[in-house]
Amino acid sequence: MTEEVLKDEKTPKYDPSILPDMLPVYYKRLFPHKPFYRWLSYGLSEANIFANREFSYTLHDDIYIRYRCYDTQSELENDICSTCPHKIDIGAVMNTKPKNFRTTSTAMQPVQRELVFDIDMDDYNDVRTCCTGSTVCLKCWKFMALAARLLDAALREDFGFEHILWVFSGRRGVHGWVCDHDARHLDSRGRSSVAEYLQISSNVTVNGAVVARVQIGERMHHSIRRALKFIEPLFEEIVLEDQNLFGDVNGVNKLLAMIPDDMARKDVEAYLKKTNSDGSNSRTVWTSFVRYVNSLRTGAASIWTRKLKNIIEEIQLGILYPRLDINVTKGMNHLLKSPFCIHPGTGKVCVPFNCNVAAKFDPTTVPTISQLLQEINAFDDKSKSKENGEEEKSRIKDYKKTGMFKGVVVFEEFLRKLESSLKTKAIDISDQTMEF
Repeated sequence: MTEEVLKDEKTPKYDPSILPDMLPVYYKRLFPHKPFYRWLSYGLSEANIFANREFSYTLHDDIYIRYRCYDTQSELENDICSTCPHKIDIGAVMNTKPKNFRTTSTAMQPVQRELVFDIDMDDYNDVRTCCTGSTVCLKCWKFMALAARLLDAALREDFGFEHILWVFSGRRGVHGWVCDHDARHLDSRGRSSVAEYLQISSNVTVNGAVVARVQIGERMHHSIRRALKFIEPLFEEIVLEDQNLFGDVNGVNKLLAMIPDDMARKDVEAYLKKTNSDGSNSRTVWTSFVRYVNSLRTGAASIWTRKLKNIIEEIQLGILYPRLDINVTKGMNHLLKSPFCIHPGTGKVCVPFNCNVAAKFDPTTVPTISQLLQEINAFDDKSKSKENGEEEKSRIKDYKKTGMFKGVVVFEEFLRKLESSLKTKAIDISDQTMEF
């Protein structure tokens, strides 16, 4: 029998009121406790790397519990299954056990923590027109997919990091976990340097329009060139077609607000009005804008050949470059939602996804806890109806019966590479210290 996911024709609707009844089954049968421990223990490559890790739980009625810690996988698993948290947050590895922070004479301080990134769809509200509020569709997911791919490339190529886990937050965001040894041991200053290097835009308000501005400068940095290689091929599709961002007067005002020079802004505004390109169709507006700018920045010396020579690229970056909550990245004490949590608002699983094919990931079809439990029951019922069904059912892990399967596979592949690297490093250290 194949390990396929069996689904009823009708997907059950998620009901938050029965989440407390579903979580015990989810944590017992579906939460990947062993891989989860393998991740956060890092092969026990350092003293107390797991035992001193802080976990926090959000329980029913928003009861918040901090400073949980565990010596073993079984301790963690038993506590999760007995407590059934609505949300699990992961904190830093401390210099002492977090649960003893009130009784120890040593002040509790973080000693290591994954370098984390938080990208939220709310930060794109000024440039997305397809959805509002907490709603996310395939069109606005393209902002998230592009941001993850671009950041992943920057972290690997500019900083040399290799072990990066990307996770859908369960509603409208993305979390990135950089798990390399050097990343985990960055101090606050080092984290701030990485975050600020990756944050290239600043918000400004011009005539009531709030926009993200980017200033490239005289020489284009290699990281900006790389970013544009990701952004330029998708700009028309995302900005002009999907969002039709410049399709009304407000959108055109946003375009104008991205021009930092007052006189140049007025010139562009007059040209767009003259050519009837002042807010009817985004493609027409953008084509007219590019034509006008190119005619000026290739001419005689002027502000267009000095300060504004990269204005087209700056606008593309301002709209599509990743918008980070850099305070999440800068601090070691920030707790971040764990992978494989259930988002209490949507019921969806916070599943890892493959960044290389992020555009193919569909947040609208991420399974809810209701759907997962239905899929298990449907699979088991079909197994029972066949010869030796009970024996076959016992051989198949529960997550393989559900829509969680792909997310767990991504997580396992991430772990395989991480553990291989840890093993290689341990061998290298052993070889260096071996006495002959």
